Amino acid sequence: MNYLEFKEIRKKLNMKQAEIAKSIGVGTRAVQYWEKGERKIPETTAYFVTNLLLNQEKQQNEDSASPLAFSDLKIMHVPLANQYAQAGYLSRFADEEYIESLPTIPFTDDVEHRGEYMCFEVRGDSMDDGSYESYLEGDIILCRNIRQDYWMSRLHYDKWDFVIVHKEKGILIKRIINHDVEKGIITLHSLNEYYEDFEIHLEDVAKLFNIISTRRKNNRR
Repeated sequence: MNYLEFKEIRKKLNMKQAEIAKSIGVGTRAVQYWEKGERKIPETTAYFVTNLLLNQEKQQNEDSASPLAFSDLKIMHVPLANQYAQAGYLSRFADEEYIESLPTIPFTDDVEHRGEYMCFEVRGDSMDDGSYESYLEGDIILCRNIRQDYWMSRLHYDKWDFVIVHKEKGILIKRIINHDVEKGIITLHSLNEYYEDFEIHLEDVAKLFNIISTRRKNNRR
C-alpha cells in the first residue's frame, strides 16, 4: 500500500489522523510520516485498514446504515514475536514487561477476546508443500494459548495446527499427528515432505498454541 492509498482509505473511513493512529496502535506522527510518503506503511497496517474499509462498505450495502463507527468495533492488539524477536521470546515468554514491549497487530472479528493470544512470524519452509494449507515464510499467524491442564487430555489436533514453544528446539510451527496422553508425547509433522516426523515430550514444552488464522501478502499464493 502506498501513501496515497492509505490517505484515501482514511478519508473514506471518515477518520482523522489521530483516530486511525489510535486504532492501529501507533502515534499520530507515524500516520503523518506514512501520508507524506516518508516511511513505508507496514503490511499488517495495510491489511487492517483495508479490512476496516471493507467492513464499512459491507454494512452500508446490507442495510444502508451510516458509516461504521470505530467505537463499535471490538479490537484487540496482539503481541507479535517476529523472526528477530523469537529468540528473546523463547527465554522471556513469562515476562509480562517483555511481552508488553513487543510490537502489536490489531485484530477485529478474528478473536473472541478470551484467553491469551500471540502472533508469530513464520520462518523457513518446513510447513510449505505448495498447497493452500501451507504456511509461507513471512506469514503472520494468530495463535491462542492452550492452558497446560488441557495438555493432560487428548489435544484436538484434527482441528488445528500448532505453535510449540520448545525449551531447546525453539519455536516450532507444526501439525500434530498423534498424542500419547499416557506418556505425554506428541508427534510433530511438517507439510514439506523433506522434513521427517519426530516426537517430543510435553515436559520439554514451555507453551502450546492453536493457530487461529494467517495473514499473507495479497501477491503471494
